[in-house]
Amino acid sequence: MANSQTTSGIVAGRLPADRIAENFGDLHPAYQPHEAAVAADRCYFCHDAPCMTACPTSIDIPLFIRQIATGTPEAAAKTIFDQNILGGMCARVCPTETLCEEACVRETAEGKPVEIGRLQRYATDTLMARNAHPFTRAASTGKKVAVVGAGPSGLACAHRLAMLGHDVVIFEARPKAGGLNEFGIAAYKAPNHFAEREVAWLMQIGGITMEEGKALGRDITLAGLKADYDAVFLSIGLGGVNALRAEGEDKDGVRDAVDFIADLRQSGDLTGLPVGRDVVVIGGGMTAVDAAVQSKLLGAENVTIAYRRGQESMSASRYEQDLAAQNGVRLMFNLRPVAVHGNGSAAEIELEYTTTEGGKLTGTGETIRLKADQVFKAIGQTLTDAPEGIAIEGGKIAVTGAGRTSVAGVWAGGDCASGGEDLTVTAVAEGRDAALDIHATLTA
Repeated sequence: MANSQTTSGIVAGRLPADRIAENFGDLHPAYQPHEAAVAADRCYFCHDAPCMTACPTSIDIPLFIRQIATGTPEAAAKTIFDQNILGGMCARVCPTETLCEEACVRETAEGKPVEIGRLQRYATDTLMARNAHPFTRAASTGKKVAVVGAGPSGLACAHRLAMLGHDVVIFEARPKAGGLNEFGIAAYKAPNHFAEREVAWLMQIGGITMEEGKALGRDITLAGLKADYDAVFLSIGLGGVNALRAEGEDKDGVRDAVDFIADLRQSGDLTGLPVGRDVVVIGGGMTAVDAAVQSKLLGAENVTIAYRRGQESMSASRYEQDLAAQNGVRLMFNLRPVAVHGNGSAAEIELEYTTTEGGKLTGTGETIRLKADQVFKAIGQTLTDAPEGIAIEGGKIAVTGAGRTSVAGVWAGGDCASGGEDLTVTAVAEGRDAALDIHATLTA
């Protein structure tokens, strides 16, 4: 008998293949040329544009939108890529609703911003479809730089260093490059293997060697890299996940949300991916939303996000929260996990109501139980495998300026480094800026 939404336990095939394919289609259909022209025409092309100030990579947004309006999307893409070489992915996953579009003058005046993210996607997709790279390498400097981690920060750093004439080797622990873009983003945000295609396109700059399956501390060491290369950039991400600190969190059916998302992103057949009937996601960020929405799209009957604080404190944007609600996810606030109940496998989760007094979160003593045959932990990630001898600050690699660590000749950026927001676009900016600082140091 085929499985359905009401089948008990964690099983695959809750929905027919055509329904799942439809569910995981592109979240935002791409603009057609006429649509892009109309959308671009809404821009006021502001002097000292607030949207540009709000962009972590400082893309000249009025300029690229004007270039779209004048029928030159390839030029618009070049403007974008000058500042953000991963502008194609950022156009898909960047929380524009809290960055450039929130700052848009049209948003302030009308509550309807220029759709900057979709316009950025239109421009970058147009140029990338030509399968041509818009940049060329400078003359060789004879310098070699090691980049550890092929996520957004590492890729951005490597590309800028290659442009400037350095030879770069990227060491990536996983069998595939891309980092969170490849393994940690909801599938409906970047379908059709976009992250993989973007990496291949980026590598066209030349001068970059990718060595996959090479992990820091296992296959390579910081001391060895320092000896063999003129500079090192660490973009190792966050490999651990915080514990629930709840009784029974070791039961079957309890797992890290990032692992679930990674499995989903790498699955060749989503009908074969198991999901629970009653899913509870603990957390309040975009990872929590991505895990919850995708559970629902796979056919889970009941999906709940439980967050320990109020809605206003959720790090997931209101847009992401609304997306979850629109897909049938229940959002519950001021609840923290106490225990996972079940005989060996999760069956229920017990949650305690919370209150905040003087900025401190405390439990009220009142609890509620929810059916939960699958529980996802999305309560933040932690740094693992940090190299010995490198200073740590707030659980991350301490950096100053453009990513300089406490060790001479070693830079860091992305989620593993202190400061900044854990966003793809921020990681790109940190990798780019570190590359410029490395270049200045090596050519001084």
